[in-house]
Amino acid sequence: MAERLLFVTGKLAEKSLARVLDSLEAPGFSYEIRVPGVAVAALLTADMLKRRLGDVDGFDRIILPGRCRGDLDDLAAHFGKPFARGPEELKDLPAYFGRGARERDISRTDVRLFAEIVDAPQLEVAEVVERAARFRADGADVIDVGCLPDTPFPHLEACVETLRAEGFAVSIDSLDPRELERGIAAGADYCFSLTDQTLHLAAHGECMPVLIAENPRDLDALCRTIDRYAAYGRPFYADPVVDVIHHGFTRSLVRYATLRERYPDIEIMMGIGNLSELTHADTLGMNTLLLGIVSELGITGVLTTEVSAHCRSVVREVDHARRVMYAAREDNMPPRHIDESLLALHERRPFVYSSSEVADLARAVKDDNFRIQVNADGIHVYNRHGLRHGTDAYELYPQLGVDDDAPHAFYLGLELARAEIAWQLGKHYDQDEPLGWGVVRPRPRDDKRHFAAERSTLKARRAQRRKRLESD
Repeated sequence: MAERLLFVTGKLAEKSLARVLDSLEAPGFSYEIRVPGVAVAALLTADMLKRRLGDVDGFDRIILPGRCRGDLDDLAAHFGKPFARGPEELKDLPAYFGRGARERDISRTDVRLFAEIVDAPQLEVAEVVERAARFRADGADVIDVGCLPDTPFPHLEACVETLRAEGFAVSIDSLDPRELERGIAAGADYCFSLTDQTLHLAAHGECMPVLIAENPRDLDALCRTIDRYAAYGRPFYADPVVDVIHHGFTRSLVRYATLRERYPDIEIMMGIGNLSELTHADTLGMNTLLLGIVSELGITGVLTTEVSAHCRSVVREVDHARRVMYAAREDNMPPRHIDESLLALHERRPFVYSSSEVADLARAVKDDNFRIQVNADGIHVYNRHGLRHGTDAYELYPQLGVDDDAPHAFYLGLELARAEIAWQLGKHYDQDEPLGWGVVRPRPRDDKRHFAAERSTLKARRAQRRKRLESD
């Protein structure tokens, strides 16, 4: 008969625990989850459990969270059932039971992603479509055709019509009412941005407007515009507008929170492109935090751009972040242990083996081929002739004695460079594999394509060299 387990947790982790347990492949036990009146399981004590846990007669074991520090023997004596402490991290629960778990589903989102082609007036129609295809491949739902101030855009209609014909959802982005009118007439699905003075442009038809105030910092004016347009009975987004850092950024976030308090059910848009473009910092963390704000406030539209060179992967980052945040919100948990692709420079658990464990592995090697491993102490390179250790590829390479074998020297130089980068940043290193950069730079599907051939080993290369010498 299958074992019956009782899992004890706090209210905040209940959904996440249920999801992890449900994901176990053939767990070999049935279970129940019980929350004994606390939000965080780490706050549970043995005395609290004695008072609150209730009847446990139908269970074979009781599993407490790893951070619960109650006396297990005392609890077992009190309840007459064995108690065990599980792992500290929920994600480690499958390994605790020796089972595999299905990956967390991050396919769902309730945020529509707009990707703006800022310089559309300066591009040919074919170039606009090409850029749109890349944005769509990276996760964009809507292609925003940007208009530039005081810049003629004679092919505006052609851009909108061609994109629509190619199956793209399209928005038109301009502060010039004449360009907005042209884009709407050409069939744009959305338009940025209408003020109290231009509401009439989207009073009829199918185009969904983004509403702003004449003065973006005047929230009351935006609310009046919302009320006026809502009278039309048509859908819209409202945008309190994000300001850049040192020019009202914090106050602009307060505007978003206040708008959501005043209008619990309306669609809200957040344009985050200016913030990433005008902050010279890696964009992934910035966008992840912004999408966390978006998730908390129930914002359902996000507009971003990829103009500056350091913003080249922003659409992909925002797409991934919105899905991770959706999953985290569904679990009522912080966005951790869901998907690690939002870690680019560092990794949660970069180093697997201690130096003593590496030394044990090195002593077992009986051939000439070099193995490379990285841990917190540095880079370890070993074969049957011994173990070398260092933190600088330039110092390690001369110790390997491969100068007479150019292909192998190139290979080891490449691997040592990767290993040094991994050690410097705190990243996981696997020999013959490219370093992982998360969603910023997805791994190739065939990671070992360069080194899979037999000739990659030192022994094979020496054999090939002997054959060439014999044939000469």
